[in-house]
Amino acid sequence: MQADTAAPVTIRTRKFITNRLLARRQFIVDVLHPNRPNVSKAELSERLAAIYKTDKERVVTFGLKTIFGGGRSTGFGLIYDDEASQKKFEPKHRLIRSGLMQAPPKTNRKLRKERKNRAKKFRGTKKAKAAEPPKKGGK
Repeated sequence: MQADTAAPVTIRTRKFITNRLLARRQFIVDVLHPNRPNVSKAELSERLAAIYKTDKERVVTFGLKTIFGGGRSTGFGLIYDDEASQKKFEPKHRLIRSGLMQAPPKTNRKLRKERKNRAKKFRGTKKAKAAEPPKKGGK
């Protein structure tokens, strides 16, 4: 069964606060979406940007939960005044999600654990040397 993306969606905001210290507007988002499993964050930020007459890149939505039985979701929304304040106050993981920051390169989980355990055997400045990957082929 294909989801009906043309089905009507009603967006309501409540507990709307203008937070001057963090240069943003913050609110709780209630989304009514009957005949639809849920609404994507991209579509939500587009709709909220249209309602509040702002750029959709400045709108951040998170913590969306679908109420049991479906048809309704509730989450949290932020609209930043400018990109600089968004980069300054948003947590890194949400900046990565919105594309304003690059994710750090991942290292292998096993290698990380081996490195950590090698470092546990030393104290002080030798700990940093132990954390480096072992030399290949050398004795």
